[in-house]
Amino acid sequence: MNHLMIDIESMGTKSNAPVVSIGAVFFDPDSGESGPEFYQVIDLTSAMASGAVPDGDTILWWLKQSPEARAAITTSDSVSINAALLGLSAFIKDNTNADRVQIWSNGANFDGVILRSSYERVDIPCPWKFWNELDVRTIVAMGRAVGFDPKRDLPFEGDQHNALADARHQAKYVSAIWQRIVKPEIV
Repeated sequence: MNHLMIDIESMGTKSNAPVVSIGAVFFDPDSGESGPEFYQVIDLTSAMASGAVPDGDTILWWLKQSPEARAAITTSDSVSINAALLGLSAFIKDNTNADRVQIWSNGANFDGVILRSSYERVDIPCPWKFWNELDVRTIVAMGRAVGFDPKRDLPFEGDQHNALADARHQAKYVSAIWQRIVKPEIV
């Protein structure tokens, strides 16, 4: 499998936002099968010490989320931003050819951009090629254009705004749309 769905939780919406958790799951959009998973909570202080800048609106948004979602980003199991990014890099290298991995995330200007900026701030090479970044929002729009919206119709499993649960859900609905568009005779 060389498709990897990544979801982050952050304390901002700009490219310099502090990342507070990363969830990732390998998946095969042709079959919908999922593979190895990665999840890491990041110490907010560490992310900010690297130069990341939170924004007040996002912090207020987090304060309004479920206790489970807030607890997931404040766990005592958090690690430094360096450790999390090195861990994600090792996870990718251990599970696929990093030069060929297709990185899926929400928005051409959100998860991937924020992660890439995080890698740059701590001077760790980003483990994927920028041209291999794919956008979940685009494929959702394509699915809706053909009358199919599994993003809203597929039941969510786990706690929303938990990076790994979100990544699993996104991989599931991207696969459903992919199959509907690429293999309409099967669906």
